Amino acid sequence: MAAFVPDSDSEDELPPGWEERATSDGSVYYVNHNTKGTQWTHPRTGKKKKVTGELPYGWEKITEDNGRIVFIDHLNRTTTYTDPRLAFATEEKDFPTDFRQKYDASSTALQVLHGRELNGKTAIVTGGNSGIGFETARSLALHGCKVIIACRSLEAAHIAIRKVREKNPNADMEAMFISLEKLSTVKLFAKRFIQRFGKLDILILNAGVFALPYTKTVDGYETTFQVNYLSQVYLTLLLEDPLTRASPSRVVFVSSESHRMNNITPEKLNIDHVSPPASQYWSMMAYNNSKLLQVVFARKLAEKWAQKAICVFSLHPGNMVTTGIARHWWPYKVLFAIVRPFTKSLQQASSTTVYCATAPELENVSGIYFNNCCRCDPAKSGKNRVTGEKLWHLTGELLRKANCQIEM
Repeated sequence: MAAFVPDSDSEDELPPGWEERATSDGSVYYVNHNTKGTQWTHPRTGKKKKVTGELPYGWEKITEDNGRIVFIDHLNRTTTYTDPRLAFATEEKDFPTDFRQKYDASSTALQVLHGRELNGKTAIVTGGNSGIGFETARSLALHGCKVIIACRSLEAAHIAIRKVREKNPNADMEAMFISLEKLSTVKLFAKRFIQRFGKLDILILNAGVFALPYTKTVDGYETTFQVNYLSQVYLTLLLEDPLTRASPSRVVFVSSESHRMNNITPEKLNIDHVSPPASQYWSMMAYNNSKLLQVVFARKLAEKWAQKAICVFSLHPGNMVTTGIARHWWPYKVLFAIVRPFTKSLQQASSTTVYCATAPELENVSGIYFNNCCRCDPAKSGKNRVTGEKLWHLTGELLRKANCQIEM
């Protein structure tokens, strides 16, 4: 079971009408005297607690004939049903929340995978035919993983596979067609994958577009929004069953630090803002917003799928890494060329993706954002719970509007 790691600024103080109690084995539960209900999680923080250790000096635990447990304070000659250790209860740690950083900005994907064997695992990498996606796919395949390159150019995918097999003829890789500009092809891809493979261990949502002139897809949405966000989310939801069958499995959204420079608020989260008309379109902001939506959705999905042993992560691969992503506008091509000596290589840029997809220490956590193979906080807007809930419902509405039958 993957554990969603929430952020909370709530104080550890019970609301009016609530009481804290403990079971005989030390598990803390909470009683709501207003509703006469009980629950295991703290009503404000949503976390579980446990009492441990010896009773304070002078206290004794007694089990009465009717099975009730009482605590006797011999020093003060008082009796209570409340465990005196409740004042020192500690939060249960079902998963590690602190990670010792093993890698940094200079680490490569192959260094992350050193000594690892991924035989028997299957991965999908969208946009795996070039750039960071190619290095990600190549690194996984070189360590025994079966890799499906999902892209709209099968010719480009086959060329990429041949490059990998020049060094490792046994690399298990396949190309499958998908066009993120057409939701119908996303559905067809998922159907074919499920029919052929049944289970999916790793889903890496790497494909993306940047600095596009204003265009709309055949589904009626602005292209950057659909390619970077809506289609890849749709693919993820369609692959829920194969991910569940392979659990523990992982979903990795390749986002960007650009998500911090967005103009989305809960009040503005609607179709006209995420998929704006031409008069309100700015290519850079469309990209930034799409990357924020990835971060927000990844956190929400981690929460929704916490009981399925599917871990969900989002990440930043690197700043202005030289790939084909800047090809749509020549000023960006020039800028990327100028900074190339100072940015990550493609192997370095794919390291955080591979880390999120394979690191053993991440097996029991979910909903985290990474940069340089290290956990870090996303933008505040990326952690906003109201935004997450609204985005979940908006995504379902937009998919259904495009005649995509999906349960959310």
